[in-house]
Amino acid sequence: MLLFASVLAAVHHAETIAHRLGDPFGAIILALAVTIIEVALIVSVLLAAPAGTSEIARDTVFAAIMIVLNGIVGLCLLVGGLRFREQEFIARGAVGALAVLATVAVLALVLPNYTVAVPGPVYATPQLVFVASVSFALYGLFLFVQTVRHRGDFSAPRLEELADAKPERSEMVTALILLPLALVSVVLLAETLAPTVEHAVARAGLPAALVGVVIAMTVLLPEGMAALRAARANRIQSSLNMALGSAMASICLTIPAVAVLSIVLGQPLTLGLEPEHIVLLLLSLFVATLSLAMGRTTILQGGLHLVIFGAFLTLAAMP
Repeated sequence: MLLFASVLAAVHHAETIAHRLGDPFGAIILALAVTIIEVALIVSVLLAAPAGTSEIARDTVFAAIMIVLNGIVGLCLLVGGLRFREQEFIARGAVGALAVLATVAVLALVLPNYTVAVPGPVYATPQLVFVASVSFALYGLFLFVQTVRHRGDFSAPRLEELADAKPERSEMVTALILLPLALVSVVLLAETLAPTVEHAVARAGLPAALVGVVIAMTVLLPEGMAALRAARANRIQSSLNMALGSAMASICLTIPAVAVLSIVLGQPLTLGLEPEHIVLLLLSLFVATLSLAMGRTTILQGGLHLVIFGAFLTLAAMP
């Protein structure tokens, strides 16, 4: 009950900020808030984990990308398509976000399997520094394009219709203060949920990696609900800004953070995905590019993404 209340509070404050600031700033604030807390959670787990269990960052980032790119986006496209038949958005912004996401995802999660400096899916220290630096730099470049150079590519076409519904400045300030508190509450409650989930997963004979998927879904629940409500209100541009921004911030900020921690602690960081996960990642990026390249969505695209999300959950649940 407390977890559900925290999620609803986070969604309310996020929507207040988004309506006041408009696209893309509202979506950026929510994505950064969720990602910073997600990084803090991963770092705490890494610090508490015994030596040799360095896959947590890889598994969490991959789960976040699959949840956002297929689960959240797929549900938003399906619900929006059922309600409005077709929804239009500016394709240039979405395709640009996918290009950054694909580049960083392949560099961070696929290429480590094929390096020769270190055996296994692990980067040598210079390679890890390069990938971490590139990830952070590309995210900064994307934010510059999104907020300054080509801001119009990420602005909702219906933004003018929502201008008269903007919250007061005092409401936005209150939301800016309460949003991080609500998100912290979600993460803390999700972390306390972990022992219960672990026990249930163990009793069912399911793989331990499924616990990370459940916790990641809980942490991403506020942003997912906000994106879904935007899609139901025929604001698919805001919905996609939230979803794609969250996936991109998750990998572009998490990789540098865990890379620094890995170097400081002298602990090897396993980044390379398993072959079946690589297939799902590349399929997700390919289908997302096809879905969003035309600037309009229907229920077909939503159904495709949800099928891939179902395949991801099925694979995660296999012993």
